[in-house]
Amino acid sequence: MDRHRYVNRIDRYIFGQLLLALLLVTAGLVALIWLTQSLRFIQLIVNHGLSPVVFMRLTMLLVPSFVSTILPITCFIVVLFTYTRLAGDREITVMRAAGMSDFALARPALMLAVCAMLCGYLLNIVLVPASLRAFRNYEFEIRNQIAAFLLEPGVFTPVTSHITVYVQSRGSNDSLHGILIEDARDPAAPATILARSGQLMLSPQGPLVLLRHGSRQQIDPKTGQLDVLTFNRNTISLAQAAKNASPEMTDSAEASMPELFHPNPALPADERAKWLVEAQRRLSAPLTTLCFTLIGLFAALSGVFRRHGSMLRPALAVITVTLLVALGLGVNNLAARSITLLPLIWTTVLAPGVIVGVLLFLQRAPR
Repeated sequence: MDRHRYVNRIDRYIFGQLLLALLLVTAGLVALIWLTQSLRFIQLIVNHGLSPVVFMRLTMLLVPSFVSTILPITCFIVVLFTYTRLAGDREITVMRAAGMSDFALARPALMLAVCAMLCGYLLNIVLVPASLRAFRNYEFEIRNQIAAFLLEPGVFTPVTSHITVYVQSRGSNDSLHGILIEDARDPAAPATILARSGQLMLSPQGPLVLLRHGSRQQIDPKTGQLDVLTFNRNTISLAQAAKNASPEMTDSAEASMPELFHPNPALPADERAKWLVEAQRRLSAPLTTLCFTLIGLFAALSGVFRRHGSMLRPALAVITVTLLVALGLGVNNLAARSITLLPLIWTTVLAPGVIVGVLLFLQRAPR
């Protein structure tokens, strides 16, 4: 009974250190990645005058994808560092002298890896696709309705890369007066639109301007003459055209698991292959957490005890994990080109963990 209580106390002691370190390291790396990735959205704040609330909401939607990507690596770093420190402080030696096996020593790390693996499945299958879909829809809404608060009186405003708008004055109810629009969406025949007044309106497809009492001036590319068309009412769209502007278009990273396993038959064969690879990646990626944890445990618990420690095994463990990450990316790309290589995704995830687990837990087994 005393021994059982002693072992449980040791498990709680090691697990507490691992959990605290994992939370701190993951939060630090996520903050660093968030800072670097959010710099590309600073332009929306500086040039377009968006509020910090919009900026935070837009960038925070990317955090789940950051966490799912770095969680296996941070788990490996924490396990390797914590157990190496315990070995350097002779705590591992004392625990072994008390009769604890390598499996008993590794149990807290394995518990942490299983918890992180379950979090990875929750992120990959549910949270990350939902957050990426929400991010894309919100970005689409911002970019295509940004004209609602971009147009300033007396300023030539480039709403998109092909449309520039000038208004003489703007009313409180989004009414416009003295409107000039340079429309270069057709490079062969750019047009200049003048209107006495107008009304800015929002639609699901983006902002629209209802023009009243104006004219459209355009050079005929065939004759070179100026064509002038007068109108009483006309509507022009200020929505920003983009390659993936339609919010109905779904990327494989945003699709649900049923959609990945049953992609749209209208998609090309190579695109359907990418969707199947994405499905296998989501199911296999969390298992790398357990694999990397076993590699860290093997580096920290195996080998001969050295008084001043050894950096060779931790360095080899870091190199091994780096190579496995690169190998996983390469296998995913190969599988996207050939469906027959899909089993390689699972092989690269499971095989290293099985090999390291056998070497770690059987090397000290009694003969």
